[in-house]
Amino acid sequence: MSMASAQTGSATGYATQNGGTTGGEGGQTVRASTGTQIHQALCERPSTSTPIIIEVEGTINHGNTSKVSGAGCDTADDVIELKNISNVTLVGTGGGAVFDQLGIHVRGSSNIIIQNVTVQNVKKSGSPTSNGGDAIGMESDVRNVWVDHVTLRASGGESDGYDGLFDLKNNTQYVTLSHSILRDSGRGGLVGSSESDRSNGYVTYHHNLFENIDSRAPLLRGGVGHMYNNHYLEIQKSGINSRAGASAKVENNYFEDSKDVLGTFYTNERGSWEVGGNVFDNVTWSSEGDKNYPAGPDPRSNTSVSIPYSYELDDAGCVPDVLAQIAGAGKGNRVSDGDCEAQTPDPTDPTDPDPTDPDPTDPDPTDPPGGTNLSIGAGADGSSKASGTSYGNVIDGDMSSYWSPSGSTGRVSVKWGSDATVSAINIREASGAEGNIGSYRVVNHDTGAVLATGSGAGTITFAPTSLRKINFEITGSNGTPRIAEFETYAGS
Repeated sequence: MSMASAQTGSATGYATQNGGTTGGEGGQTVRASTGTQIHQALCERPSTSTPIIIEVEGTINHGNTSKVSGAGCDTADDVIELKNISNVTLVGTGGGAVFDQLGIHVRGSSNIIIQNVTVQNVKKSGSPTSNGGDAIGMESDVRNVWVDHVTLRASGGESDGYDGLFDLKNNTQYVTLSHSILRDSGRGGLVGSSESDRSNGYVTYHHNLFENIDSRAPLLRGGVGHMYNNHYLEIQKSGINSRAGASAKVENNYFEDSKDVLGTFYTNERGSWEVGGNVFDNVTWSSEGDKNYPAGPDPRSNTSVSIPYSYELDDAGCVPDVLAQIAGAGKGNRVSDGDCEAQTPDPTDPTDPDPTDPDPTDPDPTDPPGGTNLSIGAGADGSSKASGTSYGNVIDGDMSSYWSPSGSTGRVSVKWGSDATVSAINIREASGAEGNIGSYRVVNHDTGAVLATGSGAGTITFAPTSLRKINFEITGSNGTPRIAEFETYAGS
């Protein structure tokens, strides 16, 4: 995939406030392929505030990153130092920019944009070390930073030498992290270094993937955070940790296969949250106790957070698929248009079938089941979808439209706003794709219970089960699966 050749788009979220964030807009554009060249570009400016756009290509590491002196900079060896400066854009270009075991440190600076770069495996202990173990760290009176389309990753937790991927402390404000990937780390990031460091905040996190993170996604102390349209996957211990008087607005996020994704954890100094539009997909919650105050299992708002900027919300059900296309470095800086709508049932629709209607027809169990197809008017989601296909295509009664997973296996689900009793499903493959579905599982999504297993499409029956969401999981295939209709029936 071709990379963006320069900064694209405009700042979003809290980075648009306090005068806005434009980075090096209007300044000279300089190319750099080493850390030393990045420092040289900063240092050769007439002043510390002269706007500059630094386009970075290649691998930046300890071997090519040295301190440089000059009027426009304050740098150090073995770390990219954006220190006591302003009006700078650092953007990956060409074949990509990877900061390997080397962190980006923003200190005492303002109006900074970091876009389309990967920062990986930055250590605070072991060898080599950089930036206190943070991939991107900000501290000391930092203002207006937009970090966009970056990929931040570690290879373990603190015991392996890593710290946070995205840390803000000591009076850092008006920051946005957007369209990015944070993964494989013990710590996502914090806002405020201790319970007394409450001078940070006004941070927006939107359209980011947090994957395989133990905790701090983020840890928010004292400030205001706005988290929308993020995908949280495999959060192992705790996710959004609002504490020490912080308030978080948490809306239209997709939380999946995770634990304790929102609450106040590891302290009795509580924070608060406003929630709405989120999807909790296989999220487990601990019990409330000393220093442990999970928002679930039924998260409710306990504050109201006013947001000063405008923004468009994608439906939470869309978020995993949207982010798979746009989040992280090397994705062409693509963004969501904010109008993705998940398929949801309309409870006021008079055409919705009555699941209590008996239907005495057709006792042959190998034929499609009799009765009303409960999928019409229901909702649908899934694990992934191939380009040009939609989850909603399996509940539209149209055999010419279909859903395919993005690979050879995947899940598609039918869901209702209230309990439905289902005892049979009929999986109908699209024309030309007959026989492509191999092994499958039918799962009660609410409980995780496996209702049926087997292979091939067609009618599948099981004991009548009351549920709100039923999963058809393709675990093996003989070609690209194409499901035209996922019909559900109450049985007679």
